[in-house]
Amino acid sequence: MATTFKTLNSANDVTSTRTLLHEAIPLTGTIASGTYTDDNIKTYSHGMFESVYDYPYLSSSANHIFDITTGYASNSALSGAASIQNSKKLNIYSQMAQVLVGYDATGSIQSFDRDGDIASGGDKINEAIFVNFSRLLTKDEMKKGSFTMSVMTGGAPETVSDVMTIADHGAADAYKVNSPAGEYGILYSGSAATAGEEVGLVYYQAGVVVLTGSVFAASQLGNGDLVDTGYSAMATGSNIEMMADSFRNRLQNVSFNNTVELNSTVYFCRASHNEFNYSNNPTYLSDSQIRVKNSTTDNPVSYVTTVGLYSSDNELLAVAKLSEPLKKDPSTEVTLRVRLDF
Repeated sequence: MATTFKTLNSANDVTSTRTLLHEAIPLTGTIASGTYTDDNIKTYSHGMFESVYDYPYLSSSANHIFDITTGYASNSALSGAASIQNSKKLNIYSQMAQVLVGYDATGSIQSFDRDGDIASGGDKINEAIFVNFSRLLTKDEMKKGSFTMSVMTGGAPETVSDVMTIADHGAADAYKVNSPAGEYGILYSGSAATAGEEVGLVYYQAGVVVLTGSVFAASQLGNGDLVDTGYSAMATGSNIEMMADSFRNRLQNVSFNNTVELNSTVYFCRASHNEFNYSNNPTYLSDSQIRVKNSTTDNPVSYVTTVGLYSSDNELLAVAKLSEPLKKDPSTEVTLRVRLDF
């Protein structure tokens, strides 16, 4: 039988799979602090955040790595007309909280919570530093339990004495789901998920890290590498760009694994013993004789090189190529596994 097309049975010949692929993303502090004399740091006229690139940002080969900004809640003690860029800092906090935390029953924007128990009214993060990683790095999401960040917290950057390692300990199993932006984990300053050592949040699908401003107590934060002061004095006396510079110069290392969700449809293309033993290729015949037969009594033979997937109206949708021709004759049956990844 000279079979050319065969209908696939959706129940027996088609299946779907889901695979999670992970890639390690290490970022050194030299990139954040300005590897190219700050040519890889892009600032904006609006002054609401700054962007970090892996090369000078004017280069065509530069890749956007992350953005840094900061803000505080309207009920923060730092909020006031005397604070520099007060309205912008309020707007940034509100915008981030609106997207990542959402609204309460009264329609008010909720504040970030240290332990993720938003409804309990516990210890809130009213002053925060935000690090928004690019989709180029995070892909579909950041892998839970893989995030670490090393931040210098004591003294000026050139005379630093204290380095705090922040990580989402235990988040692979104990992550939170009460966010409109997806799943998130708690960041701890210690070596384990210990109550009282919560210093921030990491939103895995959004690719955003929220650090409490209290990580930098008095004499632990400054303008770039010039001034030693605490977050509170910095937040009220400096603009957002200066605060982003200050945090960036104290960022030693960041590492995490990203996640790519690979959804696949697998088609099992089966050829029984009496199917696909002939070819439609014009070179298959010579003077009405099959080239691959030595005599008229030989079995027909074909060599499979390509599989085409067609729609119900005979439209070619996908083509799969074999690495080498596969011999097919009436004494053999073949099953070819064709996978389409999305």
